[in-house]
Amino acid sequence: MMCGAPSAVQPATAETQDIADQVRSQLEEKENKKFPVFKAVSFKSQVVAGTNYFIKVECGPQEGLPGTGAGRKPPAQAWALWSQ
Repeated sequence: MMCGAPSAVQPATAETQDIADQVRSQLEEKENKKFPVFKAVSFKSQVVAGTNYFIKVECGPQEGLPGTGAGRKPPAQAWALWSQ
């Protein structure tokens, strides 16, 4: 993987599920809904000044389709969140 370029899509791992779990409440607050399921399905990562994770998350049957969330792990290991 080149610095700055995102990786290829990979199956979710325990680490990406942990990241998704850490940002779940932020996303639920932002979207103003509770997700009955929040399962990481796949992800891409991008090494910059820290690591960006782009995680596809299954959000439950009421959504119809998987959603996409993202977490950013800067060097200090704090998390930020945005949705697409």
